[in-house]
Amino acid sequence: MSTSNALPKLGIIAGGGRMPALLIQACASEGRPFFVLAVEGHAEVEVVEKVPHRFIRLGMVGDALKLLKHEKIEQVVMAGHVGRPSLSSLRPDFVTTKLIARLGSNIFNGDDALLTSIVQFLEGEGFPVIGADDVLKSLLAPLGTLGKHAPTQAQEADIVIGVKAARALGALDIGQAIVVEKGYVLAVEAAEGTEGLLARVGALKQYPAPDGILIKVKKPAQERRIDLPTIGPKTIEDAHKAGLAGIAVEAGCSIILDQSKVAEIADALGLFVVGVDHA
Repeated sequence: MSTSNALPKLGIIAGGGRMPALLIQACASEGRPFFVLAVEGHAEVEVVEKVPHRFIRLGMVGDALKLLKHEKIEQVVMAGHVGRPSLSSLRPDFVTTKLIARLGSNIFNGDDALLTSIVQFLEGEGFPVIGADDVLKSLLAPLGTLGKHAPTQAQEADIVIGVKAARALGALDIGQAIVVEKGYVLAVEAAEGTEGLLARVGALKQYPAPDGILIKVKKPAQERRIDLPTIGPKTIEDAHKAGLAGIAVEAGCSIILDQSKVAEIADALGLFVVGVDHA
């Protein structure tokens, strides 16, 4: 039985990655009306080509607002990866120019300030913003191990160190992820994201593989509705290539895409995946 009459129409602002597709599938399965604003150069054509959508440049905020209003969008969710553009590449329209002026130094003050300002702007225009986990509650990382492998006692001690270090890193609005190996912080996530972090951490390892742990936690002041720490099947594969032993994420505050697939790959590759309480 369709519940479309009871559910507000959702505007999905889609970047790259798996999340937009999962949101589209969820809306379709529950009969929820939706429209996708696909960010040009980031959203994947094959994800949106068969559903109601429009591609739009990052610098065309005015057109984006007109589309949201024309489509009678009642809630907005932002999902997927979008790299921060240079001001010269934006080619902003009038509304975007006004938004940039309004954001001021928040453009340069890190992700937390910028994303919070964008949420406030959208809600000020009449579009309540929700989190992807409000639509896909099953994606939130559970507490405990996912799959058949679990961390050793020594690895649990490394996770404690990593969570403390990652939260300190997040308090400075630098990143969400960190890699710890036998009590030492090997690398921290910066502008390159988790994928870039894992690509370079292999050269920094001091001990034979598999050893070392990727830890991802929510930043203390982070806008929860956007950019929660996220891992998926590719993260497991990348961690294995980097020679790591496992991954720890903050339970209830992190997203695991395709959880059954993540567990299957982790089991096959011998990695543990665990949801931890940051406290």
